[in-house]
Amino acid sequence: MGGTSPCASCKLLRRRCAKDCIFAPYFPSDDPHKFAIVHKVFGASNVSKMLQELPVQQRADAVSSLVYEANARVRDPVYGCVGAISFLQNQVSELQMQLAVAQTEILCIQMQQQVQDPMVQQLPNPTSTRGSGTVGQLSEGNIGYDDKQYLVHNHHQFINSSSVNYDQYSLKRETIFGDMVS
Repeated sequence: MGGTSPCASCKLLRRRCAKDCIFAPYFPSDDPHKFAIVHKVFGASNVSKMLQELPVQQRADAVSSLVYEANARVRDPVYGCVGAISFLQNQVSELQMQLAVAQTEILCIQMQQQVQDPMVQQLPNPTSTRGSGTVGQLSEGNIGYDDKQYLVHNHHQFINSSSVNYDQYSLKRETIFGDMVS
């Protein structure tokens, strides 16, 4: 930046901002917190070395990643953004399990309605092996009659075995996403 105002890094480090300052394009003076957190986690010298080793066109993305990781490390010093990713993957798995249970219950209700209503057309009985249908096939509508019967008779066992222990993840939710409700 040179003559007008020093960049956030030079301001924090209390040094004169040179025209060729490697930090100036990525850490403007109007956002000092951005460099402060990166400096706290990685150190100015390490960030400078990383940026010098990268081509100029990749430096902005690298700074963005460093800022993200530094923020994650401040929130969760042990796992950083890996903890956030792990939390989100576990949440996706839990939601997929809930979706599978809901789809099984819907199928069970539909089959009970079909048994109660004699006017409904019978399901086709293609040759299939018991339990060969997958949960993904439920939404596609291409599982066989035997598979549906298997799911109906065994859905209670499936529901009981899919209970999830939330105690393990509740602390993570507060540490990684401090303002989220668990």
